[in-house]
Amino acid sequence: MHLILRDFWWPRIRRDVEHYVNSCPTCQRSKTRREKPSGLLHPLPTPSRPWEIISADFITDLPPSLGFTTILVVVDLFTKMAHFIPCEGLPTAKETADLFLQHVFRLHGLPKSLVTDRGSQFTSRFWRALQKLLGIDSRLSSAHHPQTDGQTERTNATLEQYLRCYVNYQQDNWASLLPLSEFAFNNGVQNSTKEAPFFANYGFHPCFFPPVMETSEVPAAENWLQELTAVQELLHQQLDQAKEDYKRHADSHRQPGPEIKVGDRVWLSTRFLPSHRPCRKLDARFIGPYTVVAQLNPVTFKLQLPRSMRIHPVFHRSLLLPADGVRPDVNRTPPGPTLVDGEEEFEVQDILDSRIHRRRLQYLIDWVGYGPEERSWEDASTVHAPDLVQRFHRTYPSKPRPRGSRGAGPVGEGLEGGYCDASWVL
Repeated sequence: MHLILRDFWWPRIRRDVEHYVNSCPTCQRSKTRREKPSGLLHPLPTPSRPWEIISADFITDLPPSLGFTTILVVVDLFTKMAHFIPCEGLPTAKETADLFLQHVFRLHGLPKSLVTDRGSQFTSRFWRALQKLLGIDSRLSSAHHPQTDGQTERTNATLEQYLRCYVNYQQDNWASLLPLSEFAFNNGVQNSTKEAPFFANYGFHPCFFPPVMETSEVPAAENWLQELTAVQELLHQQLDQAKEDYKRHADSHRQPGPEIKVGDRVWLSTRFLPSHRPCRKLDARFIGPYTVVAQLNPVTFKLQLPRSMRIHPVFHRSLLLPADGVRPDVNRTPPGPTLVDGEEEFEVQDILDSRIHRRRLQYLIDWVGYGPEERSWEDASTVHAPDLVQRFHRTYPSKPRPRGSRGAGPVGEGLEGGYCDASWVL
């Protein structure tokens, strides 16, 4: 602003300059945001009984131990009781259902809701059909927001910490430690409930030391039932209080953020998206903008993404940034195809990279009138931009090129751009 005011002035100059800068697509894509993440905590409902709402997750890529390399962790969100189930690799959806039947259903019956991440085991047609058949409500976490399944994430961290303390140097005995790990976890007092999961489930503490002295008095069954009911009522109160405390603490590091409504256009954070560029530090911080097509809850939104992205389109509010208008010089409507020799093709802005994919040469195409998020890999046979191809290989001679192509000559005269069939519009 100071630089402009040195040489220019017109009425409302500050407002015009601020609007121009705030609506700059390059700035919104590239600048790092320093404010608190948006979207206050939206906790899951508190269960009313043990094993009514459970969560599940996998600990993967462990060294082989007794033939196992993966742990399925299942947690009851009411009592915090957990089961640690060893697996021979990452199980399929059907194998996951079998493990659930053997280790959870036979002990606790069917849950009302199951909270998981978006792993293929929990999003497959088989698993969804099974849940629908059994009447289980599926609660999948939004993309790149593991806090939805925060209970299992914390349990995973506790289990990994326990195993780090007792595993041998070769790390091949962790499977034999799981039974004791599960017992220790379920017999320990939880911060949120102020009770041990074992006691919260069964109404008594398990014996793990020889009794010092025998007792001859056994409490009546009625007293035991009343005590268990009182414990579970207290548990519900403690969970509500813990959830309120956690929300207050989490919200102190967040902000509500500007309101986002269906139909708004937003930028999407690239924090958890794969980058195909050489250095992630220099890559764009946001891509888009995209249109919000649905609001699933106060902090979760569904976006209209291009087919080329091939990711789940539901995101937490903290990953979204409202698009602050569009400058008049920025065309919001992308251009349509052009007829080239009777075929509909899109104009090529530049060729950014090349690769061999399934034994075929492909180019990464930057399209005229489209943002970076619309870039796509196209077969070399469909790219009709010889000048751009030649310039790319002259600039990057070590990149994959057509067979027999030397590519060291000057860029040909004539058409600077070119055209290509766009697979992402099919």
